[in-house]
Amino acid sequence: MSISANYARIRHEIPDYVTIVVSCKTRTVEEIEEAIDAGATDIGENYVQEAGQTYSALKKKAAKVGWHMIGHLQTNKINKALRVFDVIQTVDSLEKAAAIDKRVEKAGKKIVPVYIEINIGSEFSKAGIKPAEHEPFDEYMEKLAGDISALGHLRLEGLMTMGPRFGSSEDVRPYFRKTRRMFETIKGLGLPNVDMKYLSMGMTNSYRVAIEEGSNMIRIGTALFGKTKCEI
Repeated sequence: MSISANYARIRHEIPDYVTIVVSCKTRTVEEIEEAIDAGATDIGENYVQEAGQTYSALKKKAAKVGWHMIGHLQTNKINKALRVFDVIQTVDSLEKAAAIDKRVEKAGKKIVPVYIEINIGSEFSKAGIKPAEHEPFDEYMEKLAGDISALGHLRLEGLMTMGPRFGSSEDVRPYFRKTRRMFETIKGLGLPNVDMKYLSMGMTNSYRVAIEEGSNMIRIGTALFGKTKCEI
């Protein structure tokens, strides 16, 4: 099936309230353009340089969609990232949040929405905050959310997680459930400058389970574009 047909199928299958962020890592400009033409509203990129090149190549179409940073953001790439991205989904420390906050005005913006990235499986090979390293985790996250809320140029709008990659999507369900509980906990704190609207979890192999567990934002690449050469 074509990219357009794949997007239409997934959009039809899932609830209207779920945002699809098209994960564009290694994809061509032509593929991304087809996804936008099919109705995609949000684009996710893992790398700042790649995102900047794609943004420029798309010209006027780039401004028609929201741009999400969904990969690990290095501090020395923040200035360039803020020129492209509307949302940073991968804040993994107060230090990272503060570094972004300091650069927002210089990028010509007033407020940048951010999500806290949780490595809910505490996997060594993945980025994000590892619960196993911050016990008691609830207290750690509540304090982090409070500290981020005090930063004048950021607005905390959600949580993001990948969840461990298992053979069966059912195996990741408990991890998504834990992330949803943390999302609700922070949402219930009533912190100033915090508007917990988005729970970004679920990818091609797990988005159906993620939605069942409360996700309202999924990051889809392979299900739209097909497998990359390195995946075949």
